[in-house]
Amino acid sequence: MPKAPRNRTLELNARQISKLAAKALQLKSAQPLDVVLDSIIWQDTFKALDYLPEKSVDLMIVDPPYNLTKVFSGKTFKAMDNRAYAKWLDKWLKKTLRLLKDNASVYICADWKSSLVVAPVAAKYLMLQNRISWERDKGRGARNNWKNCLEDIWFLTKGESYTFNLDDVKMMRPVRAPYRDENGKPKDWGEHQGGKFRLTAPSNIWTDISIPFWSMSENTPHPTQKPEKLIAKLILASSHEGDVVFDPFCGSGTTAVTAKKLRRHFIGIEREKEYVAYALKRLENAETDKSIQGYENGVFKYRNF
Repeated sequence: MPKAPRNRTLELNARQISKLAAKALQLKSAQPLDVVLDSIIWQDTFKALDYLPEKSVDLMIVDPPYNLTKVFSGKTFKAMDNRAYAKWLDKWLKKTLRLLKDNASVYICADWKSSLVVAPVAAKYLMLQNRISWERDKGRGARNNWKNCLEDIWFLTKGESYTFNLDDVKMMRPVRAPYRDENGKPKDWGEHQGGKFRLTAPSNIWTDISIPFWSMSENTPHPTQKPEKLIAKLILASSHEGDVVFDPFCGSGTTAVTAKKLRRHFIGIEREKEYVAYALKRLENAETDKSIQGYENGVFKYRNF
């Protein structure tokens, strides 16, 4: 059945998946940075982590499976009690510590429930700096509960010294009261596409994110794909051009793709062949398409459109 005219979801057939996945790395021994840089590693995270070079990562962005029963490429991640989930988190997180530079930053994604477990586990090893809560514009309603459309991102650092580029993540917000000075000039705002806006410092509550959907070219069949705009904020705030961004559960490659578009290096690990292929295809596409929806000319727009 043909796709609707506006459906831009990336789709790969079995042959394409096999051909693309064959390009991914599979590690059998410790490797220097130049071997793994700008690559997707097709391997179980717990194994691959042992083969990556020490103190090579400037920024780690982690979107681990939440503590939910969820099917990823035909394989089920089963929900567990909080104590077991904490042990699972601890097992991979402590393996990543040796990879981080002394001034590295770390972001760990969570839903409202797993967030309660992620924070104390991460705080055992890293310095907690903030908790970002972002509104998903989709959520599953319930008859006897509030609609769930909130997720968290924990901002942590390895030490007291770390990168934070405030000016790179300012947001364009509509001006409700466009005051002018005594000369009639705009006071702390400007015109843009017929509207009045000002650049403001971002808070830890984000309401400007649209999750990938069928009319967006970044969309893939991955069930929990994060938006490039979301990841772009983290990368721009906490790294510089040429830095190394690492994602140990890279899924369909959003972190790697966004890092590439923003002129950072990347390393990603993914266990599932299908998602490895989608990540590599998206990286190919990023050679010619550097756009990030909702981020234009160095500014984050108030809402994706």
